[in-house]
Amino acid sequence: MSRIGKLPITLPAGVSVTVDKSNIVTVKGPKGELKRNVDADISVEVADGLIHVKRPTEQKRHKAMHGLYRTLISNMVEGVAKGFEKKMQVVGVGYKAEAKGQTLELSLGFSHPIVMVLPSEVKAETETKRGEAPLITLTSADKELLGQIAAKIRGFRPPEPYKGKGIRFLGEVIRRKAGKAAGK
Repeated sequence: MSRIGKLPITLPAGVSVTVDKSNIVTVKGPKGELKRNVDADISVEVADGLIHVKRPTEQKRHKAMHGLYRTLISNMVEGVAKGFEKKMQVVGVGYKAEAKGQTLELSLGFSHPIVMVLPSEVKAETETKRGEAPLITLTSADKELLGQIAAKIRGFRPPEPYKGKGIRFLGEVIRRKAGKAAGK
């Protein structure tokens, strides 16, 4: 039995889960509504405020899907109940970030500003304090989408190892390298 897959998922107050005949799991809560199509071999049962994910056989594929879908459904339940948040720092002289509604405008040392339109499920806030690197806070109920958007933003200017400039996650440690002068 999968150690992760066999664990039941408890439903917090205000969250409802429905599973239709085509194996689509719908989770509704105060932060929104999420849907996911579950593999036909995996069965999802909702009873007494608990969600149980079950697999038909001990095949390697079924074992992998068992833990995967249990975790995905658990993230959906947590997302609609509490939501997820990612914080990113924009480190570099003259680097700026500004959120205007569903657009994020970044000045990252290029000849032009980068304007990114965010999906409606993701909300962005920016905070700039004097003497500190600008901070981008992304919030969403969908953990997977939030991670993809954060990775795309980081990809515009990943942190470089010599000066540490770029976009990094809050608390991320960048391994620094010595420059040319250190070799002599």
